[in-house]
Amino acid sequence: MELNVTTLEGKAAGSVNLSDEIFGLEPRKDIIQRVVNWQLAKRQAGTHKAKGRAEVWRTGKKMYKQKGTGGARHGSARVPQFRGGGRAFGPVVRSHAHDLPKKVRALGLRHALSAKAKDGGLVVIDNAELKDAKTKALIAHFSGLGLTSALIVDGAEVNNGFAQAARNIPHIDVLPIQGINVYDILRRQKLVLTKAAVDALEARFK
Repeated sequence: MELNVTTLEGKAAGSVNLSDEIFGLEPRKDIIQRVVNWQLAKRQAGTHKAKGRAEVWRTGKKMYKQKGTGGARHGSARVPQFRGGGRAFGPVVRSHAHDLPKKVRALGLRHALSAKAKDGGLVVIDNAELKDAKTKALIAHFSGLGLTSALIVDGAEVNNGFAQAARNIPHIDVLPIQGINVYDILRRQKLVLTKAAVDALEARFK
């Protein structure tokens, strides 16, 4: 697959050949969904907690005698039936994370990249460098490229000026190649890769 390369200023900078093994697959939604669910489950805090009947500070004395009241039989006031009692089967502190094989994770990333390439949401630029960390200048560059919602992925290190200028722009994310993931790719309309990012991806999957 051949894709045109552009600069931040919108000028042509040649072309690049993308591997069909990474960018040319027929996207499978089931694999992508598995990876997204795995990512979102792993980042859940799991700190929700409700007190059970053993944790409620309340007397355990029998409320009233067993017989002769005409009412139901009751013992402790800590039971869930009463106001102020513990909750039955309430949430507890736990981890929501579950396992997913590394091969499935890698395959999910390739299918996410292929989905962007197929939908026309993939843009390749020669580099993501900005001498002065000026948000206004970077917004002008993005407007020229038609980027309003994008994930920009650079090489092993992100240019400091570029990252500082982009951090205040809404719906724009900047990541090094080590941080590329399926969820962030799908949540933005465009995926912008630098040449260094493309080379790193091809080296990773070959």
